[in-house]
Amino acid sequence: MTPPNQADAAARRNPVGTHVPVGKGLVKGALATADALGCETLQIFAGNPRGWALSAGRPTEDASFRTELDKRGIRAFIHAPYLVNLGSPTPATYEKSVAVVAHNLARAAAIGAEGVVVHTGSFVDPDPASSAERHAAALAQVREALLPLLETLEDDAAPWLLLEPTAGQGRSLCAGVEDLSAYLGALDFHPKAGICLDTCHVFAAGAPLDEPGGTTSTVDRILEIGGPDRLRLIHANDSMDVRGAFKDRHQKIGQGEIGTDAFRELFAHPGTDGVPLVLETPGSRDEADPDIALLKQLRAEVRAEVRAEVRAEVRAEV
Repeated sequence: MTPPNQADAAARRNPVGTHVPVGKGLVKGALATADALGCETLQIFAGNPRGWALSAGRPTEDASFRTELDKRGIRAFIHAPYLVNLGSPTPATYEKSVAVVAHNLARAAAIGAEGVVVHTGSFVDPDPASSAERHAAALAQVREALLPLLETLEDDAAPWLLLEPTAGQGRSLCAGVEDLSAYLGALDFHPKAGICLDTCHVFAAGAPLDEPGGTTSTVDRILEIGGPDRLRLIHANDSMDVRGAFKDRHQKIGQGEIGTDAFRELFAHPGTDGVPLVLETPGSRDEADPDIALLKQLRAEVRAEVRAEVRAEVRAEV
């Protein structure tokens, strides 16, 4: 068993948790589930994930949630609804998307969440001949929508807008790591535009997470594009499908095509220091599910290996 002080240090370096349902409420639902699962971090939807309704919070419950998060040292995140697509050519979808992102950022501030995860969207153009033009127009829409919102996040304590590249299905604006450069460029690399790395998504888009060193090189590239502090969250998911399949189908850790070594590399990479890992795997919110415990085990093994390497280096110097 890992000594308590070492376990605490590991949890601070990479808190592990999962997406939890709100159900009975932020405290009695989401936080109670997180407690039962042993979460060190959590992610929620602030409303219907498949609807446009802007669910108002309750100030008393919001305050209680913030207080209880602080007591436990749990870090929280909000995932924006799936319908959000800031690159959509449909005006109603675009306008609703802007409103939903703004609302979720406000809700994140109210409940003490660190960031709002937003899928980077698609440009939905059926005509290949106009793809380049439509892509450019969609990125212009993203800029028009998000820059004003980002400018409202002036305080260091304000939540981050966390951009999550997609798996490459459809006409994705940002599929995988390389597309982050143009997407962040459209936002002038705003200091509050962060990155949420979904391991299944980037694998589906072609990142070699299934190869030795592939996850390390993928994180290296993210840091090269975004800078040292922009990676703020990792969605820890294995993949049902092979690399480059452009399919967003999550699998339990170690039971898919990515495997556990990729997550070892995530825990070992200097660039993930302080970055939480949130599961979105099948059954990860069930008390009998093994994925949270597995990630904590992998984290402990990596930290033990690092300590052993340090001790060996010290002995060699002596």
